[in-house]
Amino acid sequence: MTEMRIDKWLWATRVFKTRSLATDQCKLGRVTIKGMNVKPSHNIKVGDVIEVRKPPVTFTFEVVGLLNNRVGAKLVPNYLKNITPEDQYKILEMARIGGFVRRQKGMGRPTKKEGREMAAFADEAFLDFDEFDDENPFWTEEDEEKLESQC
Repeated sequence: MTEMRIDKWLWATRVFKTRSLATDQCKLGRVTIKGMNVKPSHNIKVGDVIEVRKPPVTFTFEVVGLLNNRVGAKLVPNYLKNITPEDQYKILEMARIGGFVRRQKGMGRPTKKEGREMAAFADEAFLDFDEFDDENPFWTEEDEEKLESQC
């Protein structure tokens, strides 16, 4: 076998969970070779470099081998080489951390795990903040008196 459909290869190498999802991503223009969008039926060969956009990151893979069927996760390195730049992984990490602040519409309530991660993130952010400082209180008795006199 010297050539193979790109949607089948993306599915077989576990880049996408299903072949129909790989096909849909190709149709949406999220899969490119040499900067050009490819159709799901585009044939690839060993040595091609494929870019797959999974927002917010663009993964880059080099085709090392072609295969007929889906393979186990341990065998995937025999068929693709991940050459994604390091800066893309930094973007992914920032999105993971920043994802707690702004949830996408329709994502529903945070899970217990996400809640714990948000609480840990907030604790780290306010770790050095004291609510009340005896030397420089931000709410004094004078402020209390002013508030009472206004009522």
